[in-house]
Amino acid sequence: MKTTTLKKSEFNKAWHLLDATDISVGRLASRVSLILKGKNKPQYSPNLPVGDGVIIINTDKVKFSGNKNTEKKYYKHTGHPGGIKETTPDKLKENNKSNDIIKKAIKGMLPNSPLFRDLIKNNLKLYNDSKHPHESQNPKNIDFKYINRKNEVNV
Repeated sequence: MKTTTLKKSEFNKAWHLLDATDISVGRLASRVSLILKGKNKPQYSPNLPVGDGVIIINTDKVKFSGNKNTEKKYYKHTGHPGGIKETTPDKLKENNKSNDIIKKAIKGMLPNSPLFRDLIKNNLKLYNDSKHPHESQNPKNIDFKYINRKNEVNV
């Protein structure tokens, strides 16, 4: 038996449009990470970029369950002694950085490798409002509430 691998010309990359209004961050991130990895396709391979592109609109209307808006903390370090900084999702939303909330959640669900860092940079587009400049990609709408209600795995 021979093992076949896909060539770059055989990748069928599609774009998906997702409205993040009133969707939980964790559920949204898990669904988007599957699409970015390409696990919803039969040609999935962990070492090839077979995933699709995702455009997420209305990122400022995303929600957390429970009290995570005020109690969840994001940390970063400046590299200097005593340079640890913390912020909450509410503070990020006030500073119009709600895209960072979703990007951090999705990045945490992807493997830490050059392949997936490149996928986040090129295949994930986040917008605060409902306008986006990617109409030429002909994105397919994902009805997340229908998928979530039916508990389907495939997109």
